[in-house]
Amino acid sequence: MTTVEILRYTQETGDFSRMLESIPYARWIGIECDRFGDDLIFRLPAREQNLGNPVLPAIHGGVIGGFMELSAAIYLMMSQDVLRMPRIVDFSLDYLRAGLNRETFAECRLTRQGNRVANVMISAWQKSRSQPIATARAHFLLDD
Repeated sequence: MTTVEILRYTQETGDFSRMLESIPYARWIGIECDRFGDDLIFRLPAREQNLGNPVLPAIHGGVIGGFMELSAAIYLMMSQDVLRMPRIVDFSLDYLRAGLNRETFAECRLTRQGNRVANVMISAWQKSRSQPIATARAHFLLDD
């Protein structure tokens, strides 16, 4: 399938497996996504290869950041019916607590959209949404 066909399939069916399998980094870290009505919840399963500190053990900060950035891009594609990966303008990430080696979830919210730029807020948590391990803001270019 072509990229456009995969994106259309995902938008029509809500099955994210083909799209996530087609993105090498998403496949490598193991991102999964579920749709609940209009909401998307992204999941990063506990995996030894995602560890940055094996003593705690804690997920590598770059993996957390990549998980959140990719979640925001996919969220934007699905919420705006964009048939290509949006281009990142900037990404600001705040680490709030250690991301231990357990399931990690992310939720995105479109906070502002202009004619050319969209702002997405991302929150990542493990045990409870009320105790995020990281929050981020991402700006994406919507067209060239």
